[in-house]
Amino acid sequence: MIDRVIRCTDLGYFYRPNEWVFRGYNLEIAKGSVIAVLGPNGAGKTTLLKILLGLLPPRQGTVEVSMYPGFVPQISDVTFDYSVNDMVLMGRARSVALWRSPGAEDRRLVNEVLEHFGLTPLARRPFHELSGGQRQLVIIARALVAGAEILILDEPTASLDFANQRMILEWIEKLSRERNLTVLFTTHDPYHASVVADQVLLMNGPSDFIFGPSAEVLNDANLQSLYGVDMRTVSFLHNGLDMTAILPVLTSRSKSGS
Repeated sequence: MIDRVIRCTDLGYFYRPNEWVFRGYNLEIAKGSVIAVLGPNGAGKTTLLKILLGLLPPRQGTVEVSMYPGFVPQISDVTFDYSVNDMVLMGRARSVALWRSPGAEDRRLVNEVLEHFGLTPLARRPFHELSGGQRQLVIIARALVAGAEILILDEPTASLDFANQRMILEWIEKLSRERNLTVLFTTHDPYHASVVADQVLLMNGPSDFIFGPSAEVLNDANLQSLYGVDMRTVSFLHNGLDMTAILPVLTSRSKSGS
């Protein structure tokens, strides 16, 4: 029997009456799976995340989240000069009584997760001095020490170079495989979804969505309909392995007629 940790039934939301962001969404997500959410700007990806996190109540239908979700936002700067250790320790705030300081167990958990991500040498480094990929790992570490059993990430590879994108995708896959964490992330890159996601949600419009195994959902026709541009799945050989990549066709006007 599949251990479901998220179930959405006839889910819908609007900010203004009769102007649905989405409606009629039905999703079931299993523990330990990786889910990618794709859609154009304004499709409601962030709104869906807020509902799953309990920050917005559904306007229609129901949502059941059976385990504690931790949110990993897009990379941002912090106002104060916090160290890496302090940033991760903030994740223990929900477990520390009001007006109390973090105890030995809180610090042990922080040290453990820093070690897990290879961040121990950076523990005293100011957060703002880290690379984009390192900062993203720190925020993921903070969610884990908070006790998150579901990780919800908002475009975790946005603004990262290719090396850091690969690092974050590898960690998403590793956390799912080794810790049995459920991971749900939004992205504009279907190739990233194809690399790590078990299932994919395509948010085409208010009542138009596709949810299913990534190998079935991520095809040229579905993605062209989603983004309004031609998409091509390209096959190639890499280190003796058959690989595929999903690419938008972005031919400029000046070259299209040549």
